[in-house]
Amino acid sequence: MDTPTAVRPYLVTALVISIVPALLLAQESKELPDSREVKVTLDWQKVIATSKTTPTLQVVVNPMLRRGSPIHDQAFQALKDLQCDYVRYVPWLPYPKLAVAELEPPKDGQTHWDFSLIDPMTEDFMNATQGHSVILNFSTIPQWMFKTEKPVPYLSDPDQVVWNYTQGTGFRDPSLKEAADYFARLVSWYTKGGFTDEFGKRHESGHNYKIDYWEVLNEVDFEHAMSPETYTRFYDAAVQSIRAVQPEMKFVGMSLATPTKMPRFFEYFLNAKNHNTGIPLDMISYHFYASPKPDETMDSKQFTYFEQADKFLDVVRYIESIRQRLSPATRTTINEIGSIDSSDFGQEKPDYVYPPLPDAYWNLSGSLFAYIYSELARQGIDIAGESQLVGYPTQFPSVSMVDWKTGKPNARYWVLKLIHDHFGPGDKMVSTNANLPYVYAQGFVTPGGERKILLLSKRDRTFQVSIPGAAGSQVHFVDQTTKLEPPATANLADEKLELRGFGVAVVVLRK
Repeated sequence: MDTPTAVRPYLVTALVISIVPALLLAQESKELPDSREVKVTLDWQKVIATSKTTPTLQVVVNPMLRRGSPIHDQAFQALKDLQCDYVRYVPWLPYPKLAVAELEPPKDGQTHWDFSLIDPMTEDFMNATQGHSVILNFSTIPQWMFKTEKPVPYLSDPDQVVWNYTQGTGFRDPSLKEAADYFARLVSWYTKGGFTDEFGKRHESGHNYKIDYWEVLNEVDFEHAMSPETYTRFYDAAVQSIRAVQPEMKFVGMSLATPTKMPRFFEYFLNAKNHNTGIPLDMISYHFYASPKPDETMDSKQFTYFEQADKFLDVVRYIESIRQRLSPATRTTINEIGSIDSSDFGQEKPDYVYPPLPDAYWNLSGSLFAYIYSELARQGIDIAGESQLVGYPTQFPSVSMVDWKTGKPNARYWVLKLIHDHFGPGDKMVSTNANLPYVYAQGFVTPGGERKILLLSKRDRTFQVSIPGAAGSQVHFVDQTTKLEPPATANLADEKLELRGFGVAVVVLRK
């Protein structure tokens, strides 16, 4: 079809506009990938943000954390060694006997409360995090509290994974009191020495733990597919019931799996007009996992993960604008940050076979977390939580922070420890630039006046990084040479250092 003459100038202009960036990108693609020399410049006097961000992790209940597991002691020792605050603890749906304390409904004066399998792991968690703040989330509502065509069974073997326990979308008690009181009894069990059941019988636990935050449910956009209205009603009911037994408790709400798809959820939940009078909005939470397509190789994943991270960070900015407008005093924890490899897909199938991941994967995932942590700190997010302490085949192995065979921490764990030991709330972040986009750099000044630089490689290749004034400094790093060992340390003879593929490093400048 012939194009009208009047339209042709616009097409020519559009063609020029499209060609010029393409040529520039082509030129950049020729120059940048082969470059190994990276220059970092910092203006220590130009503060761009003051960090409020606490780096931490989540612990998800699964059989590998049970007493008697071959890695039980190592895993909990690793948790203790981190000394993190705001550690999130989540008994959840794949293991009903390890997560649900009342698997059968009360009937004929008899209840079925049973903490015999739940308490040991919870006790071990509380002991390992003693002296530090915690966020507990018993995320799974007893299935019998929902209306379903027939009862939903659970397996007699507590260690056998089951993915279909959370069925139904409508509560059998429309007032929500039944489910809300269930969580109040959980809180009373762990903080008040026990509780009184539905028929007036006292159950003693002997527990008097300090629980700083109670998170109300998990990934409700997936589990029971709750609308913002339903979840907000349940949040209010649960908070009211829990505060009746523990008035000092603070709460975390929302816990969305797909925040990119849920703008209305934030608009609704963060609006105090949609809550009962006096209901606190202490904190909200949501999650991020980078995840590749099934046919991607390690060569392409290094691009995918950081591109997805950048898109997520844009979503965080949007969510922050909603929070600051509607509920500026509400804090934010992004308490599941990680990567789910495509090798985990299909783990719910009986014929699933785990294909081992290359060692470089753990470094890539660790570098991803370091990048997201630093960028969240720039945005003023309160908590950045890596996911998760222990995973293994059938339980998201690619998300694990320890080797599920030996219990030894992997690179994801050591990156978290490196960040935790060097950065935290109160750090001033200064203007920093790296002249290549494949290396990320960010300068920090600690409250004690130490100057530190976080470096990370987004690519699986080695870069030579030069930093003005770095001669005589120390560098602590995690890369593919450190493997399952703690961060290594080296002294810099001059202003240059070697940053290996997917490496994460902290340079501590001389005072």
